[in-house]
Amino acid sequence: MLTEWVRQLRAQPAETSPYWLTRFALLRALAFVYLIAFLSLAYQLLPLIGSQGLLPAVDLLELGPRHPTRIAAFLDYPTLFWFRCTDAFLITSCWVGVALSAAVLLGYANAIMMTALWFLYLSFVQIGQTWYAFGWEYQLLETGFLAIFLCPLLDARPFPRTPPPIVVLWLLRWLLFRVMLGAGLIKLRGDPCWTELTCLDFHFETQPIPHPGSWLYHNLPDWMHRTGVVFNHLVEVVAPFFVFGPRIARHIAGALIVALQIVLISSGNLSFLNWITLVSALACFDDTLWRRVTPSQLVGFSERAARSSRRSRAGSVAITALLVLIVVLSVGPVANLLSDRQIMNTSFDRLRLVNTYGAFGSVGRHRDELILEGTRDDVITAETSWREYEWKCKPGDPQRRPCLVTPYHYRLDWLIWFAAMSNYDRHPWVVHLIWKLLHNDPGALSLLAGNPFPGDPPRFVRAELYRYEFTDWGDEPDAWWKRQRIRDYIAPLSVDNERLRAYLEIHGWIDRQHGPG
Repeated sequence: MLTEWVRQLRAQPAETSPYWLTRFALLRALAFVYLIAFLSLAYQLLPLIGSQGLLPAVDLLELGPRHPTRIAAFLDYPTLFWFRCTDAFLITSCWVGVALSAAVLLGYANAIMMTALWFLYLSFVQIGQTWYAFGWEYQLLETGFLAIFLCPLLDARPFPRTPPPIVVLWLLRWLLFRVMLGAGLIKLRGDPCWTELTCLDFHFETQPIPHPGSWLYHNLPDWMHRTGVVFNHLVEVVAPFFVFGPRIARHIAGALIVALQIVLISSGNLSFLNWITLVSALACFDDTLWRRVTPSQLVGFSERAARSSRRSRAGSVAITALLVLIVVLSVGPVANLLSDRQIMNTSFDRLRLVNTYGAFGSVGRHRDELILEGTRDDVITAETSWREYEWKCKPGDPQRRPCLVTPYHYRLDWLIWFAAMSNYDRHPWVVHLIWKLLHNDPGALSLLAGNPFPGDPPRFVRAELYRYEFTDWGDEPDAWWKRQRIRDYIAPLSVDNERLRAYLEIHGWIDRQHGPG
């Protein structure tokens, strides 16, 4: 049956393909996400995983019994940076990604350019450690890999003469199906508040990085929260089954999925998760719809390309091989979807080609935040004056307006959200961050909103745990949050603290800079 389906697709005349504008829109949208992802890398990479970063990537790339040569290491754990991992090379690679993304966004894309983008980003994800262990990284890679086969090998024109391969668009819908259904099932199987329709009473306040829209959504009436949960279940559990349906059903399903992603974007800083989901959702729409919303000049270009189009035999072979590969690699993700022990955001192959997805399988009922504070006092007393470090985007000063940065991703802010839920032994980089702040390290400070200790560094730095709640409609007009101190998270530390030095040495952060660290 599979071979017959492929035969029929091949037999379709190239000029009748209804996806010329779909391909154009999808590649431009993907390029936008790539651009944001690489810009996020360029401005945060070195303080996070550079040679002097919080979790240096070079520590991962040491040869040994398992990886006796760089070639062997590359085959086992593919990343460009086995061959060179200097700070200069990392940054240069980031800006190459930015440049390629911008070129595709402007309309120029072929398989070579898309392969370079995909492999560059894969190389960073492979060395990104906890900073890049999110589902949207895998989703960008999977989407980017499929997009390679949407393009001809060399022709980079906005409307090349090679018709859009319908098989690849079906595979993008298959990705969309798994993303949406995985997110829906993990909710129904996870936190009971999703079946009780109460999760949105907490979600907007407790999500990783709220923005002003989050405050607004949180303060909506309860009945609107219940309605929102029902709509979420409809879109994530029911709509995915119609992305393979006839045109009208597919367009409605795609529109519902797009609507949910827009709502999610308007309700929180969820990185580029919803933006990359929008990319694959575009595969639900064909040119009968795009012609109604696309400038006539672009429609004319697409029609001229269709009239002079021709298929490539080598391209057909490559797409058939891609189809077989995706079918084989889908076994693990499908088994996971069907399992009552479903896990989310997991890769089943070393190239992250076919993955499993899901989000917010559980929703926190309270928001606890880590607040770092420093002092120049030589002795800690009850009268010690502490100055607070502000995060780039996380809640800190209750009167500071939450920032709106989606699809940009502040990775330190996001990981601090996880750290506040457990202890520092599970997130040892928090201690490393404190060490760097004790030295006014420029890289670490660049990850924060400012430095309360210009000139001389603080004598002590500590981490405090606070509970935050959104204010209500009638509360103090200038405040977005209410907060209350809970306890110490990390007691005051200084550069001459022997236990701190021992902790740094255990984790291999000794003698990197400023003496230890």
